[in-house]
Order: sequence, then structure tokens, then C-alpha cells
Amino acid sequence: MEFINHVIDFLGKHMEMVYFIILSIFIGVEVIGNVPSVLHTPMMSGANAIHGVVILGAILVMLEKDNWDNYLNLSLGFVAVVLGTLNVVGGFVVTDRMLEMFKKKAKK
Repeated sequence: MEFINHVIDFLGKHMEMVYFIILSIFIGVEVIGNVPSVLHTPMMSGANAIHGVVILGAILVMLEKDNWDNYLNLSLGFVAVVLGTLNVVGGFVVTDRMLEMFKKKAKK
């Protein structure tokens, strides 16, 4: 029960962060929803959306002033940002390669 009270207190103190994450989830879902399923598998789209949220969350955690002395949080946040960025960029590279397959080849 004490854990639930801590969670409620955290959410109450950081409500703007909760709104920001919820908004970024909606934006991510909307962007991914406009990609045709023929070009981008749903699992890759979902992974890109999740890693976009991971990137934003890690940046927000690293920017808190209380965490500047906590090197474990900073290094884990940095690793999360790097790995999440690699996944998102990799997803866009795969999508670009798939789009290249559907282009008509120029006749010589």
C-alpha cells in the first residue's frame, strides 16, 4: 500500500511530465498509423513508437536537477537514449530501403 502512495505522490508532483509523455504517445501512434502496413510491419512500427517514448523519458530523467549527482541514472539514461535512437533510426533506414524496392527502375 505504501508503494501505491509513493506512485500517487510522484504522479501528483510530476503531472506535466505525465501529460508530456501521454501527448508524445498519441503523436507517435498517429505518425505510425499513417505508414502503410505493406511498407512497415506493425511490430517495427510499435518498436519505433516505444523507443521514441524511451528516448523522451530518458532525456527527461537525465534533465532533473536531483539526478545530476547520480551517475548511475545519468549513465543508464545515456545508454537508453543511444539505444533508442539507434532503433528508431534503424527503423527509418529499413523503411527507406523498402521504399526503394517499390520504385520503378529507369529504362536505359
